[in-house]
Amino acid sequence: MKLIFMKKFIFVLCLILPVLANCINNYSNNNQMKTITVQKVTMPQAVPTISQVREVLEAENIEFNPIDEVNWKTYPYKPDVKFRIAHSINEIYIQYVVREEGSRATFGQDAGSRPYTDSCVEFFMIPSSKDSVYYNLEMNCIGYGTFACGADRKARTRFGDEILSQIRRESSLGAEPFGDRDGIVEWTLTIAIPKSLYSYMADIEDFSKRTVRANFYKCGDDMKVPHFLSWNKVGCEKPNFHTPEYFGNVYFE
Repeated sequence: MKLIFMKKFIFVLCLILPVLANCINNYSNNNQMKTITVQKVTMPQAVPTISQVREVLEAENIEFNPIDEVNWKTYPYKPDVKFRIAHSINEIYIQYVVREEGSRATFGQDAGSRPYTDSCVEFFMIPSSKDSVYYNLEMNCIGYGTFACGADRKARTRFGDEILSQIRRESSLGAEPFGDRDGIVEWTLTIAIPKSLYSYMADIEDFSKRTVRANFYKCGDDMKVPHFLSWNKVGCEKPNFHTPEYFGNVYFE
């Protein structure tokens, strides 16, 4: 009797173990959390020009990180995208470098723009350790876009020109909309964000020696070949970047 029971138990175990292992593997894959360190740099002045930002990023040899997670099989296209990030006492600096098949720039001003429909790069971050409010900065390939904050995708405050004008940016493609452009397009977008802009919902904390949650993206909803890439893997069923549960770790030196 015991022998029969043991045989049945082993048989059931053999059936369950592969399924359990697969579930554990899927959970791990969907909840992986990357980590990067943001180097602290010294700028030649409190509010440096974008040219000065580029020069310092080069001189300090700030490391690039790939945005290469293809999260949804229905959107397999993967342009070559990378970013690097640094910070000073007053600001955060991000530089995106993109090489893609075709590009799109239809918005030539921040107000009313929908940058995610163009060739777009994005930076989402939870700056505070005291709440879960996250900020999203979205810029098209010529540097126009949106900056907003809130607790979730629907409850968001979109900032106006008074705030967005403080975010300095410059694209290697210039600043004039060109519609759709065919062929291989390479471009660089360099952005300087005052840290004070992250104090809208709460008192700002010093970023230095802190780890925050964040993610970096590349998308193009209305491009000829739509795509949705992320730095840290996103595990939801459909394309959605408003998923702070899938943000990675970003440590500020």
